[in-house]
Amino acid sequence: MPTVFSHPAPVLALGALLAGRGLSARMLLFGVCCAVLPDADVLGFRLGVSYGDVLGHRGFSHSLVFAGLMGLAGAAFAPLLRGGRLTGFCMGFFGVASHILLDAMTSGGLGVAAFWPFDPSRRFFGWRPIRVSPLDLHAFLSRRGADVLLSELRWVWLPCLALIAGVRLFRKARR
Repeated sequence: MPTVFSHPAPVLALGALLAGRGLSARMLLFGVCCAVLPDADVLGFRLGVSYGDVLGHRGFSHSLVFAGLMGLAGAAFAPLLRGGRLTGFCMGFFGVASHILLDAMTSGGLGVAAFWPFDPSRRFFGWRPIRVSPLDLHAFLSRRGADVLLSELRWVWLPCLALIAGVRLFRKARR
C-alpha cells in the first residue's frame, strides 16, 4: 500500500483543480479522510482478523461497494460539509476509489478486493510501479521506507502535480 502521506494526493489534486469553484475545506477534508480510511482495516490484525479475510487488509474496505457507501455518507452529510449532495457523493466515492487504484498499483501484498461481493478475488494492475509500504514502523523508518517515499513521489505526487499544472495551463491558454 502507499503510505498515509500519499493516499490523499489524488483528492488534494482534485481540490486544487476545483479551487475557486465552490469546494469547501470541509468537503475536501472529507475526501482526504475517505482516501485514507480504507487502511483502518489494519486494526483488524490486532483483533485476530487475518489479512485474507473479507474484513482483513485490502478486503471490504478496499471495494467499490465501500466507495459507494462513503459516497452515500458524503451525500447524507453534505450540508455539514458545506457542499451539495452530488459533490459529497463524488468526494466520498473518489477518495476511496483513488485508494483502491493506488493499492492495486503497488508491488506487494495480496491485491485489492475491488469488486467484492460480486468477485471476492484480490487483484493488482498489470503495471505495479509503486513500492509497497511496510506495515511495521521500524521497517518504515529504514532505507526501505525511504525507497517507498521516493517511489510515491515519482508515481503518485509528480503525476498529480503534473495534472494540476497541465489543467491550469490549459485553462489559461483557453482564456
